Amino acid sequence: MSRSWSRTSRVIASAATALALLTACGGSNDEAGGDAAADGKPVAITFWGWAKGSKEVVDAFNASQQKIKVNFEEIPSGNAGGYAKISNAVKAGNAPDLVSIEYPSLPEFVSSGALQDIGDRFTEKDREKLLPQAVELTTLGGRTWAVPFDAAPQAFYYRKDLFTKYGVQVPTTWDAFKSAAEKVRKADPKARIATFFPDDPTTFEAMAWQAGAQWFKAENDTWKIDTTDPATTKTAAYWQGLLDADLVHKNASFSPEWTGSLKNGGTIGYLGASWGAGVLKGTLPEQSGKWAVAPMPTWDGKPASGMLGGSTFAVTKDSKKKDAAVEFAKWMATTEAGVKARIASGTSSAFPAATALRPVAKQVFDAGYYGGQDIYALFEQSGASIGRNWAWGPTTGTTNTAIKDVLGKVTKGGPTVADAVKAGHDATVAELKKRGLKVEG
Repeated sequence: MSRSWSRTSRVIASAATALALLTACGGSNDEAGGDAAADGKPVAITFWGWAKGSKEVVDAFNASQQKIKVNFEEIPSGNAGGYAKISNAVKAGNAPDLVSIEYPSLPEFVSSGALQDIGDRFTEKDREKLLPQAVELTTLGGRTWAVPFDAAPQAFYYRKDLFTKYGVQVPTTWDAFKSAAEKVRKADPKARIATFFPDDPTTFEAMAWQAGAQWFKAENDTWKIDTTDPATTKTAAYWQGLLDADLVHKNASFSPEWTGSLKNGGTIGYLGASWGAGVLKGTLPEQSGKWAVAPMPTWDGKPASGMLGGSTFAVTKDSKKKDAAVEFAKWMATTEAGVKARIASGTSSAFPAATALRPVAKQVFDAGYYGGQDIYALFEQSGASIGRNWAWGPTTGTTNTAIKDVLGKVTKGGPTVADAVKAGHDATVAELKKRGLKVEG
């Protein structure tokens, strides 16, 4: 690689030996090219996904040309059963051609041999048009495993009417966030500034990422795991303090309890990502004009972000239609028509990884919900500040399940956030050793 070959890519690429010990870095299926239908009919491919606007995108693509016919199947979101469905289909030999996979889960699918290298179809010329951080997260062992669709820099959504009512300034630092949280609770004993999601480790991981943590690093044939670094320790202690002081709610993400609290003003802020703009708009349409977006608070007040989620499109290992699958993935992620079709669905606020398409996304997304605020300018700044030291490990499912199990039990005087991180660390080490990998940490 050239322009996008950064320090992070070199770190991830050094994992090649470790990944090879598992599955030789997944499949290649070089025979998958040249998949045009001999009878002149469109090449039919199947795509599984769950993101808002996916059906609208498929319909728009099918209407735009006659070479490829995409059959779309909506599946549960990845951690709600979608990934298990994909994995089971791959094992059974009846997987779809193209699947949606979030960045944190991509290394695990690669290491299990579930995907094809698409570097011969999604080339350096394609990748250099994208946010480097997104490219880096889809490059493993020096090979390309997915087409990045969006980036997901962090953002803080807040009820500007209630912030004004309570005399609370929008915090720019985590110290100020704690002070603001205290002020909100004092103004309304039932209200909280935000919610801690015990069921979603990736939200906490994005906070650690923002602080400068680097949990996974591969050197030669060894995975080095460090979850006791200063950045992670500081982040865990901070959130433990907010929970112990009852300054934030603790509800499952996007649960009825969380939604209800937003509806009745019991929660007046949401620590999310760029895609959260569409979530709030779709969930709370009656609160149009009451919400605004701010950069995520940082430790020193300077721009910094982790990435919370974000999706890619990957070709499964047994697909014989890689050309068509990648062509469709590229259309979704790198064309004006593809981005317009998704955002025009009304509930997607995707922040494209393709930098040239940000103005298109901004134009299509109706920002009236946020009082006409230029939220994409804010996402641009946050996206540029995404830390480039973070890399996901090959056992994200194991890591996050262990963290989630303990986060759900965190109470004052009971298990702590730090205990949850340790549980994730221990489970990860055990799983990597089980797979025959060398581990330090």
